[in-house]
Amino acid sequence: MPPKVLITKCDGCKAEKEPLCEQVCPGDLMTLGDNGKAICRDPRDCWDCMSCTKVCPQGAIETRVPYQIGYHGAKLIPMMGTNRVTWTSIDIDGKVERFIVKNRNEINDDDDEDDDD
Repeated sequence: MPPKVLITKCDGCKAEKEPLCEQVCPGDLMTLGDNGKAICRDPRDCWDCMSCTKVCPQGAIETRVPYQIGYHGAKLIPMMGTNRVTWTSIDIDGKVERFIVKNRNEINDDDDEDDDD
């Protein structure tokens, strides 16, 4: 499902030279419309990677869960952290569940296997 931009939240990343969603879209599909808000220029070509959804600092881009999985009204909302993504799933009945997924391995200097002591 292509991203849904919440027009009231989108500020076009005014602090950036280029909107963040436009910077991260691997299909080069996100851009700003005439109103200065993000749009997906060709929704049928969207890969559903959710990069734009994860990077949006305003939380203005949502990914709708396909009807085969969640029916109309279901949502999947990511919140990026330093080493994790917290996914909030809202089903068609409004039930909210959160899942935390580690997205980076932590480096532990004490476990350096290259030491030949």
